[in-house]
Amino acid sequence: MEVTNVCEYEELAKKKLPKMVYDYYSAGAEDQWTLKENREAFSRILFRPRVLVDVTKIDMTTTVLGFKISIPIMIAPSAMQKMAHPDGELATARAAASAGTIMTLSSLATCSVEEVNATGPGIRFFQLYVYKDRNIVRQLVRRAEKAGYKAIALTVDTPRLGRREVDIKNKFTLPPNLTLKNFENLDLGKMDKANDSGLAAYAASQVDQSLSWKDVKWLQTITSLPILCKGIMTAEDTRMAIEYGAAGIIVSNHGARQLDYTPATITCLEEVVKEANGRVPVFLDGGVRRGTDVFKAIALGASGIFIGRPVLYGLAVDGEAGIKNVLKMLRNELEMTMALSGCTSLEDITRDRVLTESDKIRRSISRL
Repeated sequence: MEVTNVCEYEELAKKKLPKMVYDYYSAGAEDQWTLKENREAFSRILFRPRVLVDVTKIDMTTTVLGFKISIPIMIAPSAMQKMAHPDGELATARAAASAGTIMTLSSLATCSVEEVNATGPGIRFFQLYVYKDRNIVRQLVRRAEKAGYKAIALTVDTPRLGRREVDIKNKFTLPPNLTLKNFENLDLGKMDKANDSGLAAYAASQVDQSLSWKDVKWLQTITSLPILCKGIMTAEDTRMAIEYGAAGIIVSNHGARQLDYTPATITCLEEVVKEANGRVPVFLDGGVRRGTDVFKAIALGASGIFIGRPVLYGLAVDGEAGIKNVLKMLRNELEMTMALSGCTSLEDITRDRVLTESDKIRRSISRL
């Protein structure tokens, strides 16, 4: 089957991957309401296209933390990518570099920060959980710095692991031939089978549940890298993140894998952007499957978006080439959306180019 859009990779990946692996990648928490809402919320945002604009040349380049990238579409951290393909995170790093964009490496990767760096040039961020043993945190951050990573994406929404019932049913654990490579020499490389989920047991035993805003300050004492706070959804937490020195914010609900019945990230974006007020860049992940989704996020104030599951599905189906095609399709769709909306650069994608549910309500009220 010729793949014509990103969503079709998921269908193919489901057929190709072992059930336990596909379920781990695809599932959300509990009733999975937020998982569905992350997608459906995009469909409720409509366009207000402008016409008779010369769109012969369209520029999709942008800068993130001072680094120029070819498209405002970056790769989110996703754990254990060798479960999808033998090349795992190495393929993802090569695909991102080829596309001229940023890859974020998960702490829970099946390739180490050094192995990914050895794939060649590229702009890379490192995703970090804060562990009870702060010496482990120091080692991970220093290794990432030494390997040339450009920022730390601190996950702030995981004091405990969300209840992912399919993982419990499947008794999910990392396949025995794989290890969490960043922890290989730290006695944390393997996860044991548990009564519910090996990953839940791992997270419960290692992640520091006392993580608080003061730890964002503490991180700044052990690294010169900028810190992005990943997992913020409210104005209140945006205010705190900026106050405590975050260099940027990623609006995220962890791919709907943590607290079910949180809003879709796209519906939280404007609140965060308004509070940030240009002081730090705001990014978004969650539910992005089309170039139209990217356009909508930028129109609502995002400086760029991150994709997670589409990368995993492309990787599972066709390795590095699959990820390249995912990025290419999203790039082409964004370019088409910009052309048909009368936008020749990302700066042209302004708030008045979209119509949200709130806009519709306000318009209805104004007619009364």
